[in-house]
Amino acid sequence: MSGKFYVTTPIYYVNDRPHIGHAYTTILADVLACFHRSMGDDTYFLTGTDEHGQKVENAAAKNGISPQQHADETVVRFQELWKKLGITNNDFIRTTEDRHKDVVKEILQDLYDRGEIYKAEYTGWYCVGCERYFTEKDLVDGKCPDCGREVSALKESNYFFRMSKYQEWLIDYIKSHPDFIQPAFRANETLGFLKQPLADLCISRPKARLSWGIELPFDSDYVCYVWFDALINYISAVGYRRDDAAFARRWPAGCQLIGKDILTTHSVYWPTMLKAMNVEMPKSIFAHGWWLTGNTKMSKSLGNVVNPMDMIGLVGVDAFRYFLMAEMTLGNDASFTREALLRRYNSDLANDLGNLLSRVVKLTLRAGGAIPAPGEPTGNEEEFNAAVDTAVSGMKNCLENMKLDQGIAAVLTAVRAGNRYVEQCAPWAMAKNNDTAHLNTVLYTVAANLRRLAVLLAPVMPGKMAELQKALGSGDEVLTIGDLLAGNCPDPAGRMVQEVAPLFPRIQDEEEKPAAPCAKPEKKEKAKAEVPAPEVAELITIDQFCKVKLKTAKVVAAEKLEGADKLLKLKIDVGEAEPRPLVAGVAKYYTPEEILGKTIVIVSNLQPAKIRGAESRGMLLAAKAGKELRLVTVDGDIPAGAEIG
Repeated sequence: MSGKFYVTTPIYYVNDRPHIGHAYTTILADVLACFHRSMGDDTYFLTGTDEHGQKVENAAAKNGISPQQHADETVVRFQELWKKLGITNNDFIRTTEDRHKDVVKEILQDLYDRGEIYKAEYTGWYCVGCERYFTEKDLVDGKCPDCGREVSALKESNYFFRMSKYQEWLIDYIKSHPDFIQPAFRANETLGFLKQPLADLCISRPKARLSWGIELPFDSDYVCYVWFDALINYISAVGYRRDDAAFARRWPAGCQLIGKDILTTHSVYWPTMLKAMNVEMPKSIFAHGWWLTGNTKMSKSLGNVVNPMDMIGLVGVDAFRYFLMAEMTLGNDASFTREALLRRYNSDLANDLGNLLSRVVKLTLRAGGAIPAPGEPTGNEEEFNAAVDTAVSGMKNCLENMKLDQGIAAVLTAVRAGNRYVEQCAPWAMAKNNDTAHLNTVLYTVAANLRRLAVLLAPVMPGKMAELQKALGSGDEVLTIGDLLAGNCPDPAGRMVQEVAPLFPRIQDEEEKPAAPCAKPEKKEKAKAEVPAPEVAELITIDQFCKVKLKTAKVVAAEKLEGADKLLKLKIDVGEAEPRPLVAGVAKYYTPEEILGKTIVIVSNLQPAKIRGAESRGMLLAAKAGKELRLVTVDGDIPAGAEIG
C-alpha cells in the first residue's frame, strides 16, 4: 500500500431522475478510485443523495406523497444507474439516515454552544431553486444571480453561522495552498468573490415555511439549511464523532469533485465550517466543467438534457465511460453530441483498439493458438515498446495532475503505434513465407503490449478490458498499474489466446439515413462546340453565412504544443466566464511571445475537437500568401467576445 485516497462526489438532489451531469461526476470519481486502487493506494469512494430542503418538499407535494416517500422512491434511480454504470463506490450516504442526522445535530449544538451560531432578523431575497438568500445588490435584473429564477422578498428571524469571521483566514489559506481549489482559475474565482465583505451564513429555515429538514437541536421551530446539512456528509460517512480510527484513516479527502456551479458552497461555506469545527481541510476541491449541447448548458427547463441510459443503449457502458473521460478536459466545459460519441467510438475503440486485438488473436490462432516466445527485438519492436512505456508513465503523471484526457490520449497514441507496427512488419506475409522467428516476435510484442495497455484503460473500461485480457490468455490473473510501474508483468509466452467477438463492433448510426441514389442523367446529344464555363467560387446564401459566428478573442496564454512543431496551444478570452483552449497551426510564423496579448478573430461556434490530445474550441482566422501568413486582427481596441458580422 503506497498511500491513501478518499474521493467524494457531491450528493445529488432527489427531486428528479439522474442526468448526464450526475453520471459524469460519478464516473469520474469511480475512474479516479479505480486508478488509485490499481496503484495500491488505500482507496475509499463516497457518493450519495441530498434528501432535505424545499425542492424535495415541493417535488413530493406535487406528487401527493410525503418527502420521505419521495426520497425513498427517487433514490433508487440513482442507485440503479450507478450499478448499471459499474460504479464501485464504497459507501452511499443518504442525508435522511440517522447516522448523518445525528452528527449534524451534534455539530450544530457544539457551534451554537461556542458562539459560532447566533440568532438575528434577516431581510433579503430568497431563491427556492438554489435555496439561498441574496441581498439586493446580488440580484441580476431582479432575479437570482445563479439560476436566473424569480426571487421572493423575505423578512424573518433565523440562525446564522459566523462565516465572516473566517474571511481573512480563508484568503490566506487559499493563497498558501495552491492545490486546495483546482483548477487554479477556480481558486482565482473564489478569491475574487472574497474581495467583497463576506456575510454570515443563514443556516436555518423556520418550520412555518419549510418543515422538511433536520431540526435544530437548540430550537425546535427551525430546521437546518440544506447546504449546511448536506456538506457534512463528507465527514459523517467516514466516522466523524463516531469512530476516530476510521475517520483518521479516511480524512482528509484527497479529492472532492464538484461541478463549477457549486464552487462557492464548497470553496467558501465548507472550509469555513471545517475551520470552525477544528477539522482539517480536504487536500483538494476540484471543480469540473459542464456538458453543453452546442454552446448551451444542459438544462431540464430547456429540454436538452442527455439521458445516460439512452447513450448506454447506443454504445454500451464501457464506451460511454470512455467517451466522457476522453472528451472533457477536466476543469473546462465540453460539448456532448451523438455524432461526437459515435465518432470517438468508431475511431478510438473500433478502428484502433478493437482492430489491434482482432489482428493479434486471429494471427496467433492461425499459428497454433499459443502466444509464442519472441526472438531478438528489432528497431520496430523497440519503438512500439517505448510508446507503451511512455503511456504507462504518462498515465501516472496525468492522473496525479488531474489530466485524465491526456493520459487516455497517451494510451491511444500507443495503440496506434501498435497498429503501425503491425502494418510495417506485415506478419501475414511472414506467415505466408514461413518466417516463423520474426512472426513469433511480432505476435509476442503485440500481445504483451496490449496487456499493458489494457491495464491502463481498465479503470475507464473495466468490463471490456477484462474481455481483452481474457482473449489474450490472462485467465483469473489481475495485473495492476502498480505492477506495470514496478515492472512486474508476467511473461505471456505460452498462454492460449481465445477467439472472441469484436470488442467494439462498428456502429452505423440509425439516425443517419443514407442519401438516395442519384438517378442516371438521360443521354443528350453532344453539343458540337463546348465552351468551358468560367471557374467561380461556390456561392452561399446569407443564411448559410450567418451560421458562422465570428468573435474577437484576446490571447491570454500561449505555448508550444508538445510533440507538434506546427502547433501552438492557446488560451483565449472570448468574454465568457473562463478562457477557452484553442490549438492553432501558426507555430512556424509566430512564437508564443509574439501572439500573446493579440486580439484575433475566431470562429466561435466550431465543433470542439481534440488535436494531438489537446482540446480546441474554435478556429482563428489568418491570411496566407505563398510562405507568408498573417493573423486576422481588428483595427483598434475592442472588448474580447465582440461579435463580427
